[in-house]
This record gives sequence, C-alpha cells and structure tokens, in this order.
Amino acid sequence: MSKRGDPVLAGRGPRLAAVLAVAAAVVAADQVTTTLALEKLATGPVHVLGPLRLELAFNSGVAFSIGSGLTAPIVLVVLVLVVLLVQRARGAPSVGEAVAIGLVLGGALGNLADRLFRTEGGAVVDFVRVGFWPTFNVADASIVAGGVLLAISYWRHPRLHHSDAPRRRAGAR
Repeated sequence: MSKRGDPVLAGRGPRLAAVLAVAAAVVAADQVTTTLALEKLATGPVHVLGPLRLELAFNSGVAFSIGSGLTAPIVLVVLVLVVLLVQRARGAPSVGEAVAIGLVLGGALGNLADRLFRTEGGAVVDFVRVGFWPTFNVADASIVAGGVLLAISYWRHPRLHHSDAPRRRAGAR
C-alpha cells in the first residue's frame, strides 16, 4: 500500500498544526508565568503546599545548571534542536507524537525566549521548587513531559519510527 493510502500516515497537515498549536500554548504559558514570577517573587519565595515553593532562580546553563555561563553555544544548540523538531513535526506519524513534539518545541522556544529577550544576562528564569529537585519552569516541565511521551511513542509503535527500507529475509546471505 502506498504511503498516501496508509491511514497511519494520512493527515500530516493537521498533525503539523497540532505541533505548532501545542508549542505556541507552551510558549505563551511559560512567558506569562515567568513574567508573573519575576513580578510577584522579587521580594522572596512563597510556600505553596508541602515541599512546593515558588522561588526565583536564574539558570545560565542547561539542565541542572550544567554549562553555566555558556549562553552563546547553548543558544546555537537550541536553534539546531528547534530546526530538527520542526522537521520531525512535518512527519509526525501519530497525534500523540505531534503533541509530544509540540511540548518539547514549545519548551525549547520558551527557554530560548528567556535567554534572548529577558534582562537576566542570558539566563533562563526558573521559579518552581519541589523539595530536593532543582528549580524549574513551565518550559522545563513541558520538555520533560514531551520527552517522556516521545519515548513512550517510540516504545509502543516502533514500526512508525523505522525507515521503509526492505528487510532481509531470515536466513538470506
């Protein structure tokens, strides 16, 4: 059956639209909550419930502050990641993967916006603190959730993620 007739591969346009809609929603939520955090938490942290606190932190590195102070190389890597995600989004084989890509893309763009357009010297603004876990923001949470969903998608539907190259017959030399 041709790719056009394959119901799994049909509807790529709406999937790309879903990726972009999810990414836009994540960027909007991240930027609004970051702006509110900068305004409301300037005087100090706020205890919410149990180990959950809202507390400003500025991360000039990547996850867990690795690579602190390397803003320019981080921005370049994120730009490459964004291009790769958009390319992958164009061929998302399922709605679930489209949503997952949208979450990762939106998170990457939200953190990139912090680095490029906020006045914190290229740092990402984090503000959610939960016990021993490093402080994070909406963009970070979206990246993690999207990554988990992508891993689940790859695990549950491996045939959607392999090329259509012919496979060797068992025993063929």
